[in-house]
Amino acid sequence: MKLITAIIRENKLDEVREALIQNEITRITVGRVSGHGRQRDEDIYRGRKIVPNLIPKVKIEIGVNEEFVDITVDTILKTAKTNDRGEVGDGKIFITNLEECIRIRTEERGGTAI
Repeated sequence: MKLITAIIRENKLDEVREALIQNEITRITVGRVSGHGRQRDEDIYRGRKIVPNLIPKVKIEIGVNEEFVDITVDTILKTAKTNDRGEVGDGKIFITNLEECIRIRTEERGGTAI
């Protein structure tokens, strides 16, 4: 089991979500976050360093079984890009091992709980 976390542009959420649903990935968690990466470097204004503003983004978290990792990642990669090449600020995808998943209602554990 893996936990796929994607940080994407806010305006790409609906497109990514619809593409995931078309690929039978329907159980996702979405949250609003803010941060910055390479979009802006530190500016110097009147001799002082100015910290860049935080940029609103969307964080998607998806717990998947091994057979859905590539499908999920490929879907996000194809739909979250600003254009065919992508642009700075399109986001990132993190894949981490998911040690355990427990469905609270039924107390199922493991891959069936996802």
